[in-house]
Amino acid sequence: FYGYNELATMTLKKTGPVTQSVANTAKRVIVIVGVAIVMGESLDPLKLLGCSIGIGGVFLYSIIDNLLAKKK
Repeated sequence: FYGYNELATMTLKKTGPVTQSVANTAKRVIVIVGVAIVMGESLDPLKLLGCSIGIGGVFLYSIIDNLLAKKK
């Protein structure tokens, strides 16, 4: 737990709070899908929709962040 908090603090110093929040959301989606695969659980349509929204949001944030960075 200490290592996780230390890594989160270092990440926050190098990026920003929004980037860290988006990365945390992506981590949650990856964990949900990974655990479902490992445990052999089925991903019903509602779970897939939720994961898709999470992944899509992270993807869109990355694209918009890159576009804004190029303008600066």
